[in-house]
Order: sequence, then structure tokens, then C-alpha cells
Amino acid sequence: MAGHITGNKKKNGYSFEVFPPKKEEEFPRAYEVLNALKSLEPDFISVTYGAGGSRSKSTVELASYIQNTLHINALAHLTCVGCRNDALLAVCKQLKENHINHILALRGDRPKDMTDAQFAARDFEYASEMIRYIKEHMDFTIAAACYPEGHFESPSLEADLDHLKEKQKAGASFLITQMFFDNALFYHFLEKLTKKGIELPVHAGIMPITSAKQLGTTVSLSGASIPPALSQLIATYGDNPQDMYQAGVDYAIRQIADLRKNGIADIHIYTMNKPELAAEIIKNVN
Repeated sequence: MAGHITGNKKKNGYSFEVFPPKKEEEFPRAYEVLNALKSLEPDFISVTYGAGGSRSKSTVELASYIQNTLHINALAHLTCVGCRNDALLAVCKQLKENHINHILALRGDRPKDMTDAQFAARDFEYASEMIRYIKEHMDFTIAAACYPEGHFESPSLEADLDHLKEKQKAGASFLITQMFFDNALFYHFLEKLTKKGIELPVHAGIMPITSAKQLGTTVSLSGASIPPALSQLIATYGDNPQDMYQAGVDYAIRQIADLRKNGIADIHIYTMNKPELAAEIIKNVN
């Protein structure tokens, strides 16, 4: 069985994020993706969670395959924005039944079909509250999200760091960053964590930008800033899908190589369910 995520690791570790398929007939492809990622020997693979838990069954199913068939640590995402106490514990029990001991606790985005009354009556306002609740009722190793530029809804980076400290106090064991594209901002963020007394290990989240369309979807929703070098790259190659793909991969390789050079041991790649993308990046960084 896979060991503990935060201990007995390689000096320079990689981990990956995957998302469950929306349709039942897409599951065989999801397992192919996971089998391919296994060959890259990740420290763990995280599995995302649909808005308001809409795909919690799929999350548990894929996480179970990672944990019990591939024998790699699975990190199951849990969002609390649309989740009641009893529903949350029910999913946690399913995870435990499948020998999954690691959770990434997220507030999550408000589901589009959630009414104002439902939103006002939610049991958890912040991820820190969910972390505390899970810790009180069950035994999990819990990761939390962090935002090198501050969460886009937070009034300031300082306020966001205060929330992050609450996650540490509530029982989070390590952090995974939101995607970022400017390493200088990340290094500045690490300095801020130290000053704030946040001592949790940080996994640097890297999203390869392989199409111009990503900027209008994933990236714009994250609130991550786009440095001039990446803007120029998109302006130059954005209209040519093949060149844009390669340029985006090269940018991610340079970004990770710089992180490694500066002593960052843990890299979390947002794979977009493309194992060949992760393989190319790791091969070239190494």
C-alpha cells in the first residue's frame, strides 16, 4: 500500500491533478490516463470534485483505483460550499472504506443552481471550518489550497494569509498552490508565509498553458496574473495550435527548472488529463 504523502518522499517529487469524466462512457479513458501517470512515479495523484459534490461518486471511484489498484497515494478533493455536515461525513466514510486517507479541503465555488436560501444555510463558510469539522470526527491527513497572489475574492494578500493560518490551526498538514506563472511572486509568497508563522510544506502548482483558449477559461477564473513573457508567447503562437502547445510546454519546463534550482522540492502539475504532457515536462526538467 502507498505510504504517507508528507513523509519518506524522494528529494524532488512530482504529483498530478486529474478530473473525473462527466459521462460514464468516458471512464475507460480516465483509467488509461491514470495508468500512464503511474509510470511517472508520482508522490500522489489528486482527483477533483464536481461543484457542490455533483461528481463525488466519480471522485471516490477514481481515487480508489489510484490507491488500491495502482498503489499510489490518492488525494481526494472535497468542497464544502454546497455540502451539509451529514453529506460531508458520508463521503468521508466512503473514502475510508476505500482506504483513502488524504483529502484536499476546498471551499469551492457556489454551484450555479444553488438558491440564495441554500447558500445562506450552508454549514461551512470557509475551508478552515470544514478541516476542523473533519478532524473532529475522522482521521484524515488534510491538504489545503493556498494562493500566491491571494484569493481573488480576498481584500488583500494579508487577509488571505490570515485565512491560511486558520487552515493551519484547524489541522491542515500541507499546502498546494493555485496555479501561478511568475516564480518571483511565488518566492515572495513563501517569505510571507514564514513571517506569518505558517510552517506547512508547500507544493507548487504548475498549469501548462498549451492553448490560447485556456486563458479565457481556467486561468481567468483563477485570478492568476499573466507575466509579459507568457503574454508574448501567446501573442506569437496563439493562432498555431501545434506551436502554441510546444511553447506552453517549454514555458512550464523553464518554470519548474527555476523552482528546482531554488530548492522547491514538491511540484504539483495540473495535467488536464493529458499524461503525455506531464511526461514531456518531467523528462525535460530532469
